[in-house]
Amino acid sequence: MIEIKNLKKIYNGVTVVNIPGVAIATGESVGLVGNNGAGKTTLFRMMLDLIRPETGQVLMKGEPVAGNEDWKNFTASYLDEGFLIDYLTPEEYFYFIGGLHQQSRAHVDDFMAGLTDFFNGEILKKGKYIRDLSKGNQCKVGVASCLLQSPQLLMLDEPFANIDPSTQFRLKSIVKDLNKNKGVTTLISSHDLNHITDVCDRILLMEKGVIIKDIATSSSTLNELQEYFGVGQTAATHIKVDEEENH
Repeated sequence: MIEIKNLKKIYNGVTVVNIPGVAIATGESVGLVGNNGAGKTTLFRMMLDLIRPETGQVLMKGEPVAGNEDWKNFTASYLDEGFLIDYLTPEEYFYFIGGLHQQSRAHVDDFMAGLTDFFNGEILKKGKYIRDLSKGNQCKVGVASCLLQSPQLLMLDEPFANIDPSTQFRLKSIVKDLNKNKGVTTLISSHDLNHITDVCDRILLMEKGVIIKDIATSSSTLNELQEYFGVGQTAATHIKVDEEENH
């Protein structure tokens, strides 16, 4: 579904993303992990054609995202509150998103009723503008608007960061259901190693703009990632040595 080729982004003379190639198949659940500044959000923004790379391209279903509109019909994403229209109430925003997809207000209402547990009584019928919601509740609105679109590809940047533990588990259940039962391709970044290894079958580890490890999730993946982030350069050296030995 997704193919990245020779993708490079440079800011002020510093290369912040440098990915020679990576492919994500239809129906895969992929996690993106890395420290702050690893290039995760920049990569997401290039994949969504929000910023342009210096070199390379991102293909979705064989077509470049740059200068193309087709990928927008099957992709839903939430990176941050900048994706929302903050002077609307959540209901108004959902009706707006639904309208873009030829959905009636009745359909939107029925769909949102199915997210009652996820909203936890904090979103609907509160008379608040989105700008007045907490970051966690803004995230709920963003994620719900993605789900409303019935996407084939779902991209979420740090969705677990500001939501409470109960909502984290509900979100994990939703994402797993979309991937396992509905065949939705999911791409999620997170600093929470427990959640990301639980939700995703494949983990891409980024450091300084480079994907240094592509891991099929197994019972040892969480320990491997914890060792890497806990030990730092020592673990990074081990990973590099392992890669050289494998080649």
